[in-house]
Amino acid sequence: MPDRRLPVRPDLEQLRHQAKDLLKAYRDGDAEAAADFAAFHPNKVPAESAQLSDAQLVLARSYEAPSWTRLVQCCQLIDAIWDDDVETVRRLVTANHHLITEHATIRDSHWGPPLSYAANLGRDRIIRLLYDLGARDLQHAIGRAVLQSRIETAAMLHEMLGRPTPPAGALGGAAYTLSVPGTEFIFRVGGRVLPGAGTPVETVIGSDSRRPADKRRILAIYAEHGYVYPDTAIMAFHRGRFDLLEQHLARDPELLARTFAIQEIFPREVGCNQSPYEAMGTPVDGGTFLHLAVYWDELDMAEWLLDRGANPNARAAIDADGFGGYTPLFNSVVSQAGFWINYSHSRAPRPGQAKFTELLIERGADPNIRASIRMRLGPGHGDPRLREFRDVTPLSWGRRFAQEQVPGKHREMLFVNTEALRVVEAHGGRE
Repeated sequence: MPDRRLPVRPDLEQLRHQAKDLLKAYRDGDAEAAADFAAFHPNKVPAESAQLSDAQLVLARSYEAPSWTRLVQCCQLIDAIWDDDVETVRRLVTANHHLITEHATIRDSHWGPPLSYAANLGRDRIIRLLYDLGARDLQHAIGRAVLQSRIETAAMLHEMLGRPTPPAGALGGAAYTLSVPGTEFIFRVGGRVLPGAGTPVETVIGSDSRRPADKRRILAIYAEHGYVYPDTAIMAFHRGRFDLLEQHLARDPELLARTFAIQEIFPREVGCNQSPYEAMGTPVDGGTFLHLAVYWDELDMAEWLLDRGANPNARAAIDADGFGGYTPLFNSVVSQAGFWINYSHSRAPRPGQAKFTELLIERGADPNIRASIRMRLGPGHGDPRLREFRDVTPLSWGRRFAQEQVPGKHREMLFVNTEALRVVEAHGGRE
């Protein structure tokens, strides 16, 4: 039985087609459709007498809506918010006042009730309307506006709340999306970055966004507001402080050849707690700085490291079971940096981008080195299994990773940089 969850912006026509397909499958004796009817229809409906309204009810309840009418209202309300259609929002909420407090996408989601949902999109007129009609999820809405860099909306909501001091954790959303304007706004209205576990520093480092300039700027803003970082080469790397890295390199000439354990890469001193096998792309546990530069999409850092003698064929540490030994080229093939993230709606591949692959091969990376990789994708990124790939080259690593996805987890394909595979193969890479 599928775990159905509406997307951020559900398509009513697509849902109508889903209901028709479900009815046909049930009438044709499909086992999954029969299981859906058994689980979600209040009555026992024989397949031969099932009607479209029955399939619509089953589909709606599988999305946790109490009725097809409620599912339709959900789609209409969300469309109206996207379209900044104040009168349609007024009509829908006046007809069903419960819409104000229920999640816009029905199931619990980060986007929240309609007022918070509108804050994600900067729909200020709709926010005022919903507030006048009784919506009070202002605090959550501020967080969503900050996360999406809707600063004028966040300022309006802050005024509506009476200009309170931001609560602990207020920097988290802007940290995750690497929103510099959002971070600046939170500090402007009295926010603070506190030491200890769960700091926004951890969130910035662990974000699945890949915008090095914004990452570095946010970490600099924290320092400007009193946060003191540990004096380590890893933190200099995360902060993009080439000056500090030069100092560490002068003290330790072997620094560029060093491999770093996951607990060093995600420092506990700033609140990180990363599993050794979880990754957004090729793992970095046991990697060198060059592995990390590819993982975090920091091309200027990779060039700086190579110019100072970093080995493009440096191997990650090998564990007791023989897993490891992959070079930065592997990281360029299966990588979080292989796709864009648009936090207002969706993710999409970066077509034709193989800048790290090209750089590494130009500097002497061997396209046929073999390694063994044990990994799982981090939460929410696809197939959660711990998987093992033995004796793969960069080319076979990318191809096998794409082949071994779980049905329905298509976003996992986005980690495979097909342009990087093309470049590797063009330079003699083999499986």
